[in-house]
Amino acid sequence: MINSQSQSLWPHIEPLLPRVEKPSRYIGSEYCTSSARAQAASGNTGGGADCPSNNWAGLDGGGSPVIDAHPRGQLTTPVPSSEHLDVALIYPDIYDIGASNQALVILYDLACRLPGVGAERAFLPWLDMAAVLRERELPLCSLESARPLKDFDLLGITLPHELVATNLCELFDLAHIPLLATGRGEDLPLVIGGGPVANNPAPLSGFFDAFCIGEGEEAFADALMALARAKRLNKSRPERLRILADLPGFYVPSIKQDKVQRQIVQAFANYPVVIDPILPFVDVSQDRFSVEIFRGCTRGCRFCAAGMVGRPVRERSADVIVQAVTQGLATTGLSEASLNSLSSTDHSQIAQVLRRLAHRYLGSDTKISLPSQRMDSFGVSMAALVCGSQKKGSLTFAPEAGTQRLRDVINKNITEDDILGAICAAYEAGWRRTKLYFMLGLPTETDEDIEAIVELANKAYNAAKDAVEDNERAKVRMSISAAVFVPKAHTPFQFCGQVPQEELNRRVHLLKSARLHKGIDLHWHDPSSSMIEAVFSRGDASLTALGIQAWKLGARFDAWSEQFDLAIWEEAASALGMDLASLAERSLGLEEPLPWDFITGGVSKEFLVREYQHSLAAVLTPDCTRATCGSCGVCNDDVLTEVVAYRG
Repeated sequence: MINSQSQSLWPHIEPLLPRVEKPSRYIGSEYCTSSARAQAASGNTGGGADCPSNNWAGLDGGGSPVIDAHPRGQLTTPVPSSEHLDVALIYPDIYDIGASNQALVILYDLACRLPGVGAERAFLPWLDMAAVLRERELPLCSLESARPLKDFDLLGITLPHELVATNLCELFDLAHIPLLATGRGEDLPLVIGGGPVANNPAPLSGFFDAFCIGEGEEAFADALMALARAKRLNKSRPERLRILADLPGFYVPSIKQDKVQRQIVQAFANYPVVIDPILPFVDVSQDRFSVEIFRGCTRGCRFCAAGMVGRPVRERSADVIVQAVTQGLATTGLSEASLNSLSSTDHSQIAQVLRRLAHRYLGSDTKISLPSQRMDSFGVSMAALVCGSQKKGSLTFAPEAGTQRLRDVINKNITEDDILGAICAAYEAGWRRTKLYFMLGLPTETDEDIEAIVELANKAYNAAKDAVEDNERAKVRMSISAAVFVPKAHTPFQFCGQVPQEELNRRVHLLKSARLHKGIDLHWHDPSSSMIEAVFSRGDASLTALGIQAWKLGARFDAWSEQFDLAIWEEAASALGMDLASLAERSLGLEEPLPWDFITGGVSKEFLVREYQHSLAAVLTPDCTRATCGSCGVCNDDVLTEVVAYRG
């Protein structure tokens, strides 16, 4: 066993790298890390010194980011010190998946610029590296300094999906940290979780000392500054937990809290874009420069947690977006910029943004991408604007359901004419391949709805062929993807149970056996992993034990289809006297106390109940940026919103 207290483990790790695939996942030292930034700021010409400082924001006395014209202060260097807070920001999956995660990018940039804070990153190693670490009894360490994670003051973990429980167990075990928060003493770091899964923190609550609920930029900055002061004052672990519990937006499972207010960044329009993100050495899932152009969505799809909890809509201006793209591409040397949001073509100035960027990069190899667009001719025209004459990829749309009745149930607010019109517009504009996303197992779904997916796809394919010249018809391709509906907390469908596995498999077979045109490719999601998602999405604190038991039996990387094994989860549930099907399929009463009811802010539970009742009657609720207020509960005297006007 190596005595690793506050020392770099790199001399022990480097000789092991030839034994694992993609050793670049584990070497750190990328362009624009905290070390490189500090060297650049100090004038040191060492590795990474060419990385410029982001001059978009300063720090006020409380450590909260504000916009001004002055450069930020000296960037911190990740060196162990009793004078500052050592923070490791962790994505609980492999480097290839997590390095480009925007939450990690934003929080890392923020933490690097806070006085008294030193920030580093860590990821979960793949199976081969995990085996090597255990063989040599080496603890999991950070990328920047290769110090053991157990020697940090704080671990901040992004929680991206409900299948993360076993990865958390693997992470803590490799780090030589007790799995449960109750087993960690004064010499071990506090562990804070945040991200989409924190909308219902109960199932993972046993692993964490605290959760950051809602948007993390301002809340997390306040927490880091408060914990840095607590460290200087030598506060005990219970005292630090009390400090977190007293901060807005923090849930501490060990301390009784009747209510926790979900946090939003009200001044998002002026919040700085990270223009100098870390550039990975290996191919990652999102190898492009990303700009979040607005937050929130009021379209009101009843299955969508992001659309419900992300309100209100807050936009960045066209000037800020164009400047960010220009500076970011120049800084990183990347050739593609992605304009991100839940529905990018809903931005009120999107046409202006795209025309300015198209003009700026005319004749170059630079690509501007829209990961989401409206399913109408406007959405297609905006996609065409950024692609110019090169339509090499595919265009993606999400009808979600095959019949108008079911689209009304989920409040999709599009018609078959909208769908076919968008398809025609896409192929007329030059695309030769499109992707259509649907869901199986939606509330009130019938066989007729499933058969209608095939009918709609065939209509869309025929419309596409009719929209192109005769000599282009052979190039027309289309793909259909069917995901399994998972009920999510804080949505109108949180009250719905998931369709039983046997029935879901029957519906998948019904879809597969239907007569799709030979030019249409069909893909579908495995219902078994969706059942575990449903168990955790609406579960309570008892599920921490389920995650631990499944990990002990060999489960990890459950979000990877080739790694997921339902039999392991069934064995784990049986050992604990749990029934997975009952947990996933149970309907919840409209008045029933729910594990996440203590989280306030955002849409009200009354609104969710009303929307659920509207769904049963297939009654549409219009988007409030296009019609009247829907009384969702977000806009009130305590929250100043920046809901935008629709300019489609």
